[in-house]
Amino acid sequence: MTLALSAADARRLMLAHHRLDRRVDLGIPELLDALGCIQLDPLDPMGTNADLVVMARLEDVAHGEVYERVYANAFEHFAKVRCLLPASAFPHYRARSVEAEGWRTESRRQKVDAGLVDAVEAEVRARGPVTAAELEDRGRVVPLDWSGWKGTAKATSMALEILWTECRLVVAGRRGRAKLYDVPERALGPAALRPPSEPSFERWAIVHRAECAGLLPRRGGPWWSTLDHARKGPKVDELIAEGALVEVRVEGVPGTYLSTPSFLARETPEPDDELRILGPLDALLWDRRLVKATFGFDYLWEVYKKAHLRRWGWYVMPLLHRGELVGRLEGRTRDGVLAVETLWEERRGAVDLGALDETLAHHAAALGQTHYERPRRAVLG
Repeated sequence: MTLALSAADARRLMLAHHRLDRRVDLGIPELLDALGCIQLDPLDPMGTNADLVVMARLEDVAHGEVYERVYANAFEHFAKVRCLLPASAFPHYRARSVEAEGWRTESRRQKVDAGLVDAVEAEVRARGPVTAAELEDRGRVVPLDWSGWKGTAKATSMALEILWTECRLVVAGRRGRAKLYDVPERALGPAALRPPSEPSFERWAIVHRAECAGLLPRRGGPWWSTLDHARKGPKVDELIAEGALVEVRVEGVPGTYLSTPSFLARETPEPDDELRILGPLDALLWDRRLVKATFGFDYLWEVYKKAHLRRWGWYVMPLLHRGELVGRLEGRTRDGVLAVETLWEERRGAVDLGALDETLAHHAAALGQTHYERPRRAVLG
């Protein structure tokens, strides 16, 4: 049986599920547990995506604080691309020793001697947590070439990539932009040694991905990263038959979605009055069709487009206010100023400039800037 949701009900459920209807009284590790994953990206014009995800949901979070506070209870791996994941997920990944589609772990193994990989693991065990630059230089390898994009030519760094993908090591923190590597049992404690709660990685991961998305499209797409083979197999229908998943059709969107009973039972109070700046890779925005149908908002992240092909800009962040996506902005920090370069609104008057000023003042302080600047008027977007 497929459940039908109106666009308005789907919007309210998604806002509540993603903790974007009101501030939540949680620490950063607890928020990660609630969200299931936070997508990572290194670009940092007004905070990285992880910063923005946390700032939109928690009070008084400073720039970079997510990286300072989360790693004792989290690790990095592939969910929808590279994400922060709660430590409770680690036993499932370690049991699987994930060979992530598109990341060429087997190709790396062919380029690096197994004894060298073991030696790098032993050095990290003895010295960790450490960055790649702090480890012994073990010479060069032929880098991977992905359609013109070349990977590392350093043997030690390639060994680290193998060890990390196989969960023999974890990223235990950051020193600036450099990753700190350590052995799981030291970085994550007892969570690293627990057995997985579900023996089948695919069954666990499909439900987990649905929990992260709220409404997970059954059609293929980046939200099925590393799990597309499982999407095409019988496990999805088995999980629906067992009641672990529910198939949902959303008004105005072709195809169906996967959800969980807890998502559909969620209370949906009226959103608060705070205007929020969303990270461009926030899970609320994963499916553009769903965003268009439920919010009436054309969402496109144009960071990889050439400048003359962009409709809006390079690193544009949506604005959420009172349960609606009302506009978007692009800005960056420079010389102590949070400078909003362009402000778009969905319709004339959609952006409450007073509410935006409150948010920008708070955001500037969180980024360590003395003040903010913005255009006097919004451009109709």
